[in-house]
Amino acid sequence: MTVTPAHRSGFGAVQALPMRLRDETVGALNLFRATPGPFDPAATPLAQALADVATISLLQQGSSRRGTVLSEQLQTALNSRVLIEQAKGKLAERRGIDMEQAFTALRGYARSHNRLLSDVARAFIDDSEPLPGLGA
Repeated sequence: MTVTPAHRSGFGAVQALPMRLRDETVGALNLFRATPGPFDPAATPLAQALADVATISLLQQGSSRRGTVLSEQLQTALNSRVLIEQAKGKLAERRGIDMEQAFTALRGYARSHNRLLSDVARAFIDDSEPLPGLGA
């Protein structure tokens, strides 16, 4: 008998059960036992049920995580939009131009300086840095 790392760790048998949802296999649930020999065939349906529950849990966690990421992305987009609108209003008032012209000026500045529009808007609103050519 070949001595494997599993044997050296005290395991005599292992059984792998597929973790799948419909036709998609997402992993395997491995069951280890200290004594060598086959697993009880009567216990296999119970073990597969455990693998199925683990699969559902993993997939729900992934779905929840994707929902959280999407929510964070939407919040960031909303925050950026608010900043841009505030900067447009401030620039329009300072220059005496309409909102579309203010947006075009902000966007042009961001592009010509290779910066995010939301970063330029934030800097313009709070006067945290000089933005030559943008202010009036």
